[in-house]
Amino acid sequence: MRKTSAKSMKDDLRPEYDLTKLKGGVRGKYYQQAQAGTNLVLVEPELAKVFPDAASVNRALRVLRDAAGARALLAKRSRRGPERRRGAAARRKRTAA
Repeated sequence: MRKTSAKSMKDDLRPEYDLTKLKGGVRGKYYQQAQAGTNLVLVEPELAKVFPDAASVNRALRVLRDAAGARALLAKRSRRGPERRRGAAARRKRTAA
């Protein structure tokens, strides 16, 4: 299929749009700035029903982050081992045995 030339294409642009004023535009001028400040995530349709706006998604993610942080702190505390939790009596029993 051949492409039609720009001259032969029908001009269906409204007369109030003056294309001569639009000359000199730069493609992608603000692309890097937009990418730096944007963190776009696509949400599945079933989740979009539950989280209708950005505020609800952010609230849920903050709760999840806080819960994960609290769980990590609990896991850190439990790594100490039984000796530290039980005290000197447990250590004496282990060394006596």
